[in-house]
Order: sequence, then C-alpha cells, then structure tokens
Amino acid sequence: MSVEIGKKVPNFTLPATGEQDISLSSLKGKNLILYFYPKDNTPGCTREGQDFRDHYAKFKRQNTVILGVSRDTVRTHENFKARHEFPFDLLSDKEETLCKLFDVIKMKNMYGKKVRGIERSTFLIDDKQKLQHEWRKLKVDGHAEEVLAAVKALNKS
Repeated sequence: MSVEIGKKVPNFTLPATGEQDISLSSLKGKNLILYFYPKDNTPGCTREGQDFRDHYAKFKRQNTVILGVSRDTVRTHENFKARHEFPFDLLSDKEETLCKLFDVIKMKNMYGKKVRGIERSTFLIDDKQKLQHEWRKLKVDGHAEEVLAAVKALNKS
C-alpha cells in the first residue's frame, strides 16, 4: 500500500523529538509538510533542514506544520535539531513504516556500492489529510521556496 495524490493518507504514529509520539490524526485541520531525508548531520540534509527552518515562520502563517523524517534514532535527531535550531520536530522511522508508505526507500549508489537508502522527497498533505503534492528526487536548492509556493496556492483554492 502506498499513498496517492488526491487520496487520504492513512494515519501513522512515530516517535519524535521532544520525547513525544506524533500521529497524523493529531494534525487534522493543519497542512503538513513531510520531508524525507537520508541522514542527520550530512551536508545536503543539513542545508535542507536549514532552508525549512529559515522559512518556518512563513509556513506557520500558512497553517502548515513541518516534520522531517529519516531512519536515524530520536537521540541523533535531538542533537541534529538542537545544533541547527530547527523549530520543527523530526520523526524517527527506524522500522521504515512511513518510508514504505511513501515509497521513498530506493537502491542508490554510494561510492560505487549499491545501498538501500531514503530518496530525498517531500509531501504536502492538506488540512483534511489528503495528499496534494509530492516532490521526488529533488534538489535542495530552492526547494523550501517551491514547497511554500505550493502551500500558498493550496490555501487560496
């Protein structure tokens, strides 16, 4: 089973930073940006998190919650979040539950070796918990701005 544009996203609950579990159902009435990234404290993932951090106030004004997701532990997430002052939470998907639901685990080349890893992807879920937009195989530069523009367009419709 995987998600489809225009369809309701099944509820999920995952451990998150701030000693809490976050579930989709608790975010009803808000838009949600769910961004999947390969690994805490790597250059691209750090830049992506910083871009979402730098636009956080604008997303918040658009009634939108941001959550980052990777397979790292909550402890690693806590350090990553604190070091870069992310104002949003990070979800730990060690069992790959959410990764499988959103189909973001792919075979990748790492220094000539084939490895399973998270393909950098972002999903926009509306306030009724329907998937409205997806970005796959994305480039970090300008991505947060592109997502923000999509949120604004969604809120106008």
